[in-house]
Amino acid sequence: MNAPGAHPGLSAAEAALRLRRDGPNLLPQPERRGWSRMLFDVVREPMLLLLVAAAVLYLLLGEARDAAILGASVLLVIALTLYQELRSEHALQALRDLSSPRARVLRDGVERNLAARELVVGDMISVAEGDRVPADARIVDDAELELDESLLTGESMPVRRFAGTGAGIDAGTDDAQSTIQAGTLVVRGHGLAEVTAIGARTGMGRIGASLQTLPTERTPLQNEMRRVVVLFALIGMASCVLMIVLYGWLRGDWLQALLAGITLAMSNIPEEFPVVLTVFLALGGWRMAHQRVLVRRPPAIEALGAVTVLCTDKTGTLTENRMALQEIAIERNPAMVVDAVHGEAGRALLRCARLASARETHDPMDRAILDAVADDPASAENLHRYPLSSALPVYANVWRIDDDPSLVVACKGAPETLAILCGLAPEALAETMTQAGAMAQRGLRVIAVAQAKWPQDAALPDDVRGFRFQWRGLLAFADPLRAAVPAAVAEARAAGVRVVMLTGDHPDTARNIAAQAGLSGRPRVALGADLAALDDAGFAAAANDIDVFARVQPEHKLRLVEALKANGAVVAMTGDGVNDAPALMTAHVGVAMGARGTDVAREASSIVLLDDDFASIVRAIRMGRTIYDNIGRAARYIIAVHIPITGLALLPLLLDAPLILLPLHIVFLEMIVDPACSFVFEREPPAENIMRRPPRAPDARLIDAATFAASIGRGLLAFVAVLAVYLLAGRAGLATTQQAALAFTALVIGNLGLIVLHRSGDSLWRALRRPNPAFAIVSALTLALLAAITLLPGASAWFGFAPPPLPWLLLAAATPPMLLFAVDLVERRWAERRHGNSTTT
Repeated sequence: MNAPGAHPGLSAAEAALRLRRDGPNLLPQPERRGWSRMLFDVVREPMLLLLVAAAVLYLLLGEARDAAILGASVLLVIALTLYQELRSEHALQALRDLSSPRARVLRDGVERNLAARELVVGDMISVAEGDRVPADARIVDDAELELDESLLTGESMPVRRFAGTGAGIDAGTDDAQSTIQAGTLVVRGHGLAEVTAIGARTGMGRIGASLQTLPTERTPLQNEMRRVVVLFALIGMASCVLMIVLYGWLRGDWLQALLAGITLAMSNIPEEFPVVLTVFLALGGWRMAHQRVLVRRPPAIEALGAVTVLCTDKTGTLTENRMALQEIAIERNPAMVVDAVHGEAGRALLRCARLASARETHDPMDRAILDAVADDPASAENLHRYPLSSALPVYANVWRIDDDPSLVVACKGAPETLAILCGLAPEALAETMTQAGAMAQRGLRVIAVAQAKWPQDAALPDDVRGFRFQWRGLLAFADPLRAAVPAAVAEARAAGVRVVMLTGDHPDTARNIAAQAGLSGRPRVALGADLAALDDAGFAAAANDIDVFARVQPEHKLRLVEALKANGAVVAMTGDGVNDAPALMTAHVGVAMGARGTDVAREASSIVLLDDDFASIVRAIRMGRTIYDNIGRAARYIIAVHIPITGLALLPLLLDAPLILLPLHIVFLEMIVDPACSFVFEREPPAENIMRRPPRAPDARLIDAATFAASIGRGLLAFVAVLAVYLLAGRAGLATTQQAALAFTALVIGNLGLIVLHRSGDSLWRALRRPNPAFAIVSALTLALLAAITLLPGASAWFGFAPPPLPWLLLAAATPPMLLFAVDLVERRWAERRHGNSTTT
């Protein structure tokens, strides 16, 4: 290797000039958002603005209590959302800080340790085993390096790089072999390289810059909630105006008409819908963070529940991104798995492999051998090493072992080279190469091991060709599958989620990993080169029919995601490398790995897995489905609960009776409705079959015509119960204030019944068997307050009530749940009968 003095590097003055001219060596950075910017983004959300407008309206109407309650809910939503946003930003910045590299640079002929951001084009950098390459560079001395490029290419095997002879990076094959790229890891060797590109002009930086042109999409649920809010707002405004006009025209009392209209408007303002969406997603992100899943964009949570295709990288996502010794072949005997090795010959092969490995190393195969084989022999001394070279791709160690009269030379490397060094006969050589090829066909990386003896008093030869080696056998390595992956893949497939693997690795390796993971029943593997030759129609067909793609480039991954989306799939993409970033950004849900993933991948994603566990994405899908189900339950409850409230507000107009509901009553009801929406339904556990049913259709509506009609029907049932209690009390000659108290009691109890009915399984019995602490608290507080305002004279007068007789109060409390229970029982029996008929036919 050339001495550092042969390459003195740039002067400090020239480096400073270039730093000012070209800027720092940094990847494209997203704009950092402070808390003030986050607050502005939160409060300008139209649904939150609707909440603020409703609070202002209540204040203008003189209802300070209602304004205070709604204002408090606005502040809670803002606080939860801000907390989640700040937590995500701080966690991502911590990951960036941890991954901030440093570099050894020659300046003015002296090696200095500088922050990698200070590198400039033309700098001479020193790289060695374990270093992360800080910029694109070209090897300038006679060093030979092995680099892990998996973050860029997806290929888990190290690649060799050595000095070329051309004039530039693009001059030809020699210069391509001499180029080391930013973000790659040196696993063997050390040398000197000249920086050729920094920051956004590196290969990693170009991919990061391309993400700026990819738009983010609003989720279907966001769009649907906006439509529902606008619809209900229009209905509420129209009903308010109609109530005022009809009441004033029919009775001539315009002040009472205005009060009735205000009450109706307050009961119909749809503030619960934005509360449900915002709070559910914010709390869902908070809960997922406790499961080591960092949600950067909360709307992606609901999209998880609709995912139909999960595209995943192989290296580091399905696999552990490390080499593990899988099989050995002793001499020319059949291969066996390492755990089944018996006999002295097998143990001798493994001992020889350990002796042939470097000790302080980052080479993945050396690490795998050292992990798999016991310690070195006692009193073993390493005398000499023969490093790997382009001319002779083998590595050897010379050892002095006390109980051996000769020096022991252990060697490993390419099977074809080592077979020649061992002087295998043509028949034995052909047989050995066939065996090595069969291992490679199973997706394994194969090396050979040999051993020689050398007199202790003789000078060592210049290279390993001076030894007479004896063949020991073959070692086969694989990047092992993560232990939790097969179960996670099986759960995803049971849930109707198709799992597609996209990798830059060898097709045989991809096929083998897919089989181990149980990823697909379709064995076909498509190559990136084949995909590039397809037209749009052929590409769309391949995206639908093939589950394993090998040797793919970043543009292939992006095109595959786009093709799947064009075919109507809801796509989630998982990955950790720079090569995954464009696809992560384009997918409906981008899921990056946090521990070993790149900044580019994390910034492009909407979800980051902090534990890099593929199984976490399946848990996230489960949580996404649960959250969507609970949003649906809450939305259906909101529709149903407004029917009896609206009916009781309209009742005086229909029966020519005094007003029953006043703004204070609405405030009391909101004390039940808002906690029910925000906490009771949010804490509902998942359905038992949540991961045994197919994903919801991409165009499925949260509230379709049938759902809307069913919610209206349940609300009408509750109103019928309230109306029956009110009319029976009037016919019995009870005072108007007592009638109002009984009707209000029936309304509140009916509200609790609707909560139960819209909980798990939409069945009263099933819901009551599934405990929900939030519902128990809300129910207990509601019943206690209801008892106070109906039984205590002072509190009753404040609400305009008079305490009714106890039998009538019990009747008012029993009528709504009895009616709802009876109808629910009929619905379930009818559904069971219909299901039975369908199975028999």
